Amino acid sequence: MRLLRSTAIIGSLTLVSRILGLVRDMLIATFLGAGVISDAFFTAFKLPNVFRKMFAEGAFNAAFIPLYARRLEEEGEVSADTFAKEAMSALLVVVAFLVIAFEVTMPWSLSIIGFGLDKAVDHNTGISPYYLAVVYAQITMPYLVFMSLTALYSGILNTRNHFALAAAVPIVLNLFMIITLFTLGFSGYNQKTIGYFLTIAITLSGFVQMSLVIWGCRKAGVKIGLKRPQITPGVKRLFFLGIPGLLAAGITQLNLLVSHAIATMEKSAASWLTYADRLYQLPLGIIGIAMGVALLPTLTRRLRSGDEGGAKVTLNRAVEIAAFFTIPAAFALGTIPNFLLGALFERGAFTAYTTNQVSMALEMFAYGLPAFVLLKVLTPAFFARENTKTPMIFAAISAVINVTLGLYLFINIGFQGLALATSVAGWVNVIALTLILRKNGHFTPDNRLLTRVPRIIIASAIMSLALSFVTPFVEQILYGNLISDMLSLLFVCFLGLLVYSLSAALLRAFDLSDIRDALKRST
Repeated sequence: MRLLRSTAIIGSLTLVSRILGLVRDMLIATFLGAGVISDAFFTAFKLPNVFRKMFAEGAFNAAFIPLYARRLEEEGEVSADTFAKEAMSALLVVVAFLVIAFEVTMPWSLSIIGFGLDKAVDHNTGISPYYLAVVYAQITMPYLVFMSLTALYSGILNTRNHFALAAAVPIVLNLFMIITLFTLGFSGYNQKTIGYFLTIAITLSGFVQMSLVIWGCRKAGVKIGLKRPQITPGVKRLFFLGIPGLLAAGITQLNLLVSHAIATMEKSAASWLTYADRLYQLPLGIIGIAMGVALLPTLTRRLRSGDEGGAKVTLNRAVEIAAFFTIPAAFALGTIPNFLLGALFERGAFTAYTTNQVSMALEMFAYGLPAFVLLKVLTPAFFARENTKTPMIFAAISAVINVTLGLYLFINIGFQGLALATSVAGWVNVIALTLILRKNGHFTPDNRLLTRVPRIIIASAIMSLALSFVTPFVEQILYGNLISDMLSLLFVCFLGLLVYSLSAALLRAFDLSDIRDALKRST
C-alpha cells in the first residue's frame, strides 16, 4: 500500500515536527502564558500563517499538483517544469502584492482578526496589545512569501514521490523558535522583547525552509527558475482552479480565523483558543495533513490512468486509516483535557486557571477532530478531478455556520462556544462532501470500511473509560515538576495506546495483514 507508506513517511517527519512544536508551545506557555503579550503574538503570527495555509498550501497545491501531474504524465518533465516556472512567477507576483498591501495597511487591516485587542490595554504596564500585534505582524508578513514558494517546491517534490524533505522542513520553524525561547527566556528577558525576537525567528525560518526545498528540487533534477510573469493558458487554468480552492482547502483555517477574531473581544480568550488549537493540531497534522498530502498525487495518478475503481479503493482505505488513528485521539482529548494541558503547559506564566480555561476549548475541538481530518481526506477526491468549485461552495456554507453559531455561542456560553461552532461547521462540511461524492459515484463505502469504523469507535470508547478511571490517580503526582509531569504523561499515553491496541485487535478493527501489505513495496 503505497498510500500508507507515503503517509507513514510524511506522518513520521510531521510527528518529529509536532513534538518539537509541543516543546516550543511549552516554552511559550512558560514565558508568555496567556495575557496581553501572548494575545498580541498569537494574533500577529496567525495572519501570515493562516494565509499560508489557505492561499499557498491549500488553494495553490489543490490547483497546482493535478495540473503539474498531468503535464508530467502526458507531456514529460520539460513541459511540467515549464509550467512550474510560469506558476511560480504568477504566485510570487500575487503573494508579494498581498504582503506589501498588508505591510502598508497593517495598522488598520489587522483589525480583521484582532479588532478586540485595542480594548485590552494592560493598565499595569500601559501596553496596547493591538499596537504590539501590528508591529509583530509587520515583522512576520515576509514569512508568507517564503512559505508560498516553499509550498510550490514541496508540491513538485510530492508529485515526484519525494515526500521526505517537504515533510521535514517545518521542523526548521520549531527549531528557530525553540532556540530563541531558550536563549531569551532563560536569560530573563521580558515578554515584550521575547515576542519581538520570536517574530524575527519566524521570518528567518521561512527563508531557510524555502532554501532547503529549492535545493531538494535541484537535487531531484527539477529545472525551474524565475521568469517574466505571463498569463499563459496554464496559468489561467491554475487561477481558475485556485480561486475556488482558496476557500475549499482552507475551511478549517478560515473557521479558526473567525473564531480568533471574535475571541479577541475577551481578554486572554485568543490565547486560550490558540493553546487548545495547538494540542488538537498534533493528531490533525500527523494523520490528516500527512494523508491529504500523500492522497492527492496518488488519486491524481490513478485517475489519469483511468483507474476509477482503484481511486475508490484508495479513498476507502484513506478514510479507514484516518478513522483508526483519529477517533481514539478525539476520545482522549475529550476525556482528559485538563490532565494533558496540565502536564504539558502548567508551569511559569501558565497557571492552573489557564489550564481550566484552555481545557474547555480543547474538549469542544475534540468533538470536531475526526471531521477536520476527514476534510483533508475527502477534498483531494475533488481536487484530483480538477473540481475545486464544489468544495468551495460547501466551505462557504460551513463558514457562515461557523460565524453565526460561533457568535451566538460566544455571547451565551462563552469563548468555548467558538471551538464548538468550529467543530459543528467541520462536520456539516464533511457530511455535505460525502453525500456529493456518493451521488457522483466517486465514493462508495465498502464492506471493510463499514464494519471496521464501528469497531474503532468501540475500541476508542473502551480506552476512554480506562483513561477516565486511571488519570485521577496519576494526577495526584503532578506537582508542576517538569520531569514528573512528563513521566505521568508518558505513562497515561502508553496506557491509552495499549488499551486501544488490545481492544482494536480483539474487536478486529484492524488486521495484521494490513501492516504486512503496507510494508511490501508495490505500485
